[in-house]
Amino acid sequence: MATESAAATAAPAKKGLWAWVNKRLPVDEFVAEQLTGYYAPKNFNIWYFFGSLAGVVLVLQLLTGIFLTMFYKPGELTSFDSVEYIMREVNFGWLIRYLHSTGASAFFIVVYLHMFRAFLYGSYKKPRELLWLLGMLVYLVLMAEAFMGYVLPWGNMSFWGAQVIVNLFGTIPAIGPGLVEWIRGDYGIADATLSRFFALHVVALPLGLLLVVALHLVALRRTGSNNPDGIEIKEKLGADGKPLDGIPFHPYYTVKDIFGIGVFFILLAIVVFFVPTLGGLFLEAPNFDPANPMSTPEHIAPVWYFTPYYAILRAVPDQRLGALLMGLAVISFLFVPWLDRSPVKSMRYRGWLSRTMLALFVVSFIALGYLGLQPAEGLYVMLARIFAAVYFAFFWLMPIYTSIDKVRPVPERVTYHAH
Repeated sequence: MATESAAATAAPAKKGLWAWVNKRLPVDEFVAEQLTGYYAPKNFNIWYFFGSLAGVVLVLQLLTGIFLTMFYKPGELTSFDSVEYIMREVNFGWLIRYLHSTGASAFFIVVYLHMFRAFLYGSYKKPRELLWLLGMLVYLVLMAEAFMGYVLPWGNMSFWGAQVIVNLFGTIPAIGPGLVEWIRGDYGIADATLSRFFALHVVALPLGLLLVVALHLVALRRTGSNNPDGIEIKEKLGADGKPLDGIPFHPYYTVKDIFGIGVFFILLAIVVFFVPTLGGLFLEAPNFDPANPMSTPEHIAPVWYFTPYYAILRAVPDQRLGALLMGLAVISFLFVPWLDRSPVKSMRYRGWLSRTMLALFVVSFIALGYLGLQPAEGLYVMLARIFAAVYFAFFWLMPIYTSIDKVRPVPERVTYHAH
């Protein structure tokens, strides 16, 4: 009874509208469990900022996408003109369109940095295998979403890029030709293709993306966040049951994230207002011309975030083998938790073999991205083959070099220096 009285004195019952809402919607419980009550490692660095930033960019894409759909009309005769109408006639339509197109590239930049963090600190290793798989599923859905959104403006590069990508499904034995026709909804990239891509881009895929992101966050809360040392903070608890090496996510990391988001929006504004096409990387020049089946662009290339895989596709002369290697390049990420045999998580405590292979992988990915933008001829093809070999070596030699690589002892507590 005394304990109950003390508790009642320390925490008086809330009254008014907030109490009424909280009885019907557990807002206080959510804040207590997921923000102030969620303990994250106290040694997070800047690499742990990109996860929350990805959520911010997702919201930006959804909001700008909603406004664009108010004026966009899918169809062979209307798509390109409706985009031009948005750019020229709608109040601030140019800003909404450029925020959406630049936001797509920003989304992939953030996601790639987020994935690199996982490789750097072993965030895919036990007990976070499912967290990694859900994150990769987010990446795959995002790729599909971006591809269909790229086709919708119905510029000349959109048309020819869709031709190349959709026809790749024709390399699948037996079902390939029928599958291509089913995806297009016609015998060619045409009106039916735009209608179904629009439906998928604005309804089906965003719903799927939100669902997978939600599952990704649930899995994160279940296992807890990794940290630069790769130490499980839940294994060392204080007398109060809280992790000794953890601090509440709110307010400590929410304040840091808000500051980082402010810096991000400054950089985004610079691109949107001054260089929205970024020299043809974010928006290619041929896409400012209407789709024309009789006029092929000089070099057909996808947007920069697909070019590493496009370079692998073109690195071999056989189209079937190229399509197979391109698919393998994407799904290889799914097997990383089981390919990595290192006894430690973080690259801080791994040897020169693992560090060298990770560095070569990053170089090969960037190089393939550049080569995917170049014509498939001469030296470019040879370099694409070399870097593709390095790319696959990182994944499929991983069980060997992670097993024999010398590692350093991992400290019992996280290394943290107050600042």
